Amino acid sequence: MEAVLEAVRRDTFGRRPAGRLRREGRIPAVVYGGGSEPQSVAVSPKDLLRILRSESGANTIITMRVEGGEEARVLVKDYQIDPVKHELLHADFFRVAMDRKVKVTVPIVLTGDAKTARTQGGTVDFVTREIEVECLPGDIPEHITIDISEMGLHDVVRVKDLDTGGKWTPLVESDLLIVHVVAPRTAEEPGAEGAAEPEVIKKGKAEKDEK
Repeated sequence: MEAVLEAVRRDTFGRRPAGRLRREGRIPAVVYGGGSEPQSVAVSPKDLLRILRSESGANTIITMRVEGGEEARVLVKDYQIDPVKHELLHADFFRVAMDRKVKVTVPIVLTGDAKTARTQGGTVDFVTREIEVECLPGDIPEHITIDISEMGLHDVVRVKDLDTGGKWTPLVESDLLIVHVVAPRTAEEPGAEGAAEPEVIKKGKAEKDEK
């Protein structure tokens, strides 16, 4: 996904100017990389939040339009949120060239209802929920989808089993476990009775708070 974000140049720094910017409906930001000097700008937190909350989130390719006609393709590198008010305070962007590969972290999404696992009494164990990949900016996937509909007892999906479509390369171990179906509990184990629905075990890295 691509989006447009308007920006204005910023030549004042420090806590007071930043507070004044926020009262005016903007937040301080920095754009760097791409062989150019870092550039201080200010952007609308509402517009940036709209991008961060989209399907592609922080992996959205943004066309940043700086006052005066300057444009740059950027990705969100980092951002700060007020822990109490949950408002954006600052953002960092880095310039990208559409013909040069970038490294990004992409979420993994499970689809399907695991009918086979349910029939066999197995439990779907979702271990790895995001991985780092390398690709051209235009090929960044919004997410990586794994269909668990036909997964049965002891079935496993590892990084090496993912379909990259030839557009991206995983930057993690090929044997890294993503999801598998584990055996049902024995009669001696507590909670074994009535286990009809396959439960997705909440393991691995916790999901980030909504930005």
